[in-house]
Amino acid sequence: MKFLLLNFISLVFLACGNQTGDSNATKPEIANAEPVEVKAQNGMKKAYFASGCFWCVEAIYESIEGVDESISGYAGGHTKNPTYESSNTGKTGHAEAVEVIYDPEVVSFKTLVEVYFGSQDPTQVNGQGPDRGSQYRSIIFFQNAEQKKMIEEVKAEVAKNYDKPIAAEILPFQKFWEAEDYHQDYERNNPSNPYIQNVSIPRLNRFKAKFPDILKEDAH
Repeated sequence: MKFLLLNFISLVFLACGNQTGDSNATKPEIANAEPVEVKAQNGMKKAYFASGCFWCVEAIYESIEGVDESISGYAGGHTKNPTYESSNTGKTGHAEAVEVIYDPEVVSFKTLVEVYFGSQDPTQVNGQGPDRGSQYRSIIFFQNAEQKKMIEEVKAEVAKNYDKPIAAEILPFQKFWEAEDYHQDYERNNPSNPYIQNVSIPRLNRFKAKFPDILKEDAH
């Protein structure tokens, strides 16, 4: 038991970021804002998700057929130009998020939403796994009424499988702030990092086992 406890403590300190309280999460003006719709470019659309450490989420979405790229960043907050350090205080309102660039002819927005709920513990409040704090809270962003309705329908279906409430917020998308360069493709570039080995890769593998039919050929 002592060994397990020490292992858990070490994972906390090796986590994606610092642990904070849940102060100043989502401001009413953010929750009630009109959504901003991002125009498609060269046939590619963008979707935005927050689901704990962005190192983990970025790797999950990049393994999906039809996803061109997943970028780590910050969204959902009330401050401009957030940084890793400032978002980790829990006072900016931002959560670690990813921008998913995808081909809607290959993978639908609904599938991306199903992946979102199916690749995490959707009942965990203000965090995922060892990462705790409002900067790790679950948020799924919509850009129009159609997306909002689709998210709500998938969330309601997922809720039938759990006794606890689904924790994910559904928020109107406003702006995505790209994270610092060293965060991009972090899992791929730092495979020996203890957090990647003990948290990120196991989470990715659980997702792959659950969604084998939508993976890229080289992601199996």
